[in-house]
Amino acid sequence: MKVYNTLTRRKEEFVPLEENKVKMYVCGPTVYGLIHIGNARPYVIFDTIRRYMEYKGYEVTYVQNFTDVDDKIIKRANEEGVSTEVITDRYIKEALKDAEGLNVEPATYHPLATKEMPYIIEMIQTLIDKGYAYEKNGSVYYDTSTFKGYGKLSGKKLEDLIAGASNRVETDPDKKSPADFVLWKPKKEGEPYWKSPWSDGRPGWHIECSVMAKRYLGDTIDIHAGGEDLIFPHHENEIAQSEAANGKPFARYWLHNGFINVDNEKMSKSKGNFFTLRDIVADIPYDVVRFFILNGHYRSPINFSRDLMEAAGNGLLRIKNCVKSIKFHIENSEGDVMTANEAELMEKAASFKTEFEKAMDDDFNTADAIACIFDYVKFANSNLKESSTKAFGQALLDGINELCNILGILTEDAKEDTDTSEIERLIEERTAAKKAKDYQKADEIRAKLLDMGVVIEDTRQGVRWSYKK
Repeated sequence: MKVYNTLTRRKEEFVPLEENKVKMYVCGPTVYGLIHIGNARPYVIFDTIRRYMEYKGYEVTYVQNFTDVDDKIIKRANEEGVSTEVITDRYIKEALKDAEGLNVEPATYHPLATKEMPYIIEMIQTLIDKGYAYEKNGSVYYDTSTFKGYGKLSGKKLEDLIAGASNRVETDPDKKSPADFVLWKPKKEGEPYWKSPWSDGRPGWHIECSVMAKRYLGDTIDIHAGGEDLIFPHHENEIAQSEAANGKPFARYWLHNGFINVDNEKMSKSKGNFFTLRDIVADIPYDVVRFFILNGHYRSPINFSRDLMEAAGNGLLRIKNCVKSIKFHIENSEGDVMTANEAELMEKAASFKTEFEKAMDDDFNTADAIACIFDYVKFANSNLKESSTKAFGQALLDGINELCNILGILTEDAKEDTDTSEIERLIEERTAAKKAKDYQKADEIRAKLLDMGVVIEDTRQGVRWSYKK
């Protein structure tokens, strides 16, 4: 299995620290509002990578934090006249609802920054004691000049960062260098705070993730992941903090997903093209959003538009209708043993799984993996006949479901607005009308089902139905 390592800027063979075990940390959202479509991408991508590693036999310890102390959280709490805990509790619950909707498996641990404060203070003190940090007027700063590897993840040079920071209008007079960053800051009026040796205050953002990764995974981890916007300064600063404090390499592999653009433009509130995930799923199901995200390679930017989302929905529907058709065959056929010809066909079908694994082993190429699923669907549609055995149908179903499950693609239809029992009732009513030779009524029911987005097909095994593409 090869993965693209942002740290080395090349694909590398994945070799875990411990055999058959993977320690993986993914930066989670700052919980001051509903997650947006951009947040959904790392949720889906790194959940899929976790799923694939588990499929390959690894035991994955998956940590995804919630940042629950931040300027934006405090601002939101002050605007609503409530505590920061009210805001963070509310939006953690909403984020978990969205994750469940996207079929994202719960993390092994979902740590909160506010629950790790003693360990945060301890790591900051360690950095001071080792000469990597300094205190001034109640604030503690990381001295970037003391860490020789600073810039190795982002490729940025410290002298360029200092020159760039020096050109800004506002600089912090307490910093030794404009490139230094805050580890601890004193409280301001109306802010939550914690007691520390330096001041009553709160931590900087970067130190939180260094501490949570160490607490739940250890000094050195296998994979650290997040959006490419986190490479600098967040992940760069995590490396500086963790490696200075622990005296060991922090993460062996760094994985970063690309941005989501909206109608070929960067998403921003000022452009009016900012969408929360809830905005999207008001009329597009969660499973279509997941399928859309997986249709692009995780490191490449992808473009969100209603047309592209509709195309993704149609593609997912092809898979669902195939699965529905196979299940119909299984329920209405016999033969618990495949024929020799069917066994030979299933040997050919094994190539789809081989190609799927080849795609995923090449830096988790989900786009090519989905193409393999479509090839499997085409194969099933072409080779499953009314005369086929139940065993052949079950083998086809198991094969498609296995590959879809690895990607977290739901093959059962999840339309909440459609009552399946009503569809079945209308089909039975139409069948009765045909038996009574009331063909006008039968045609009216077919038209009604079509208006509901349901296509029916009369077969010797009975009436087969699927959703309209």
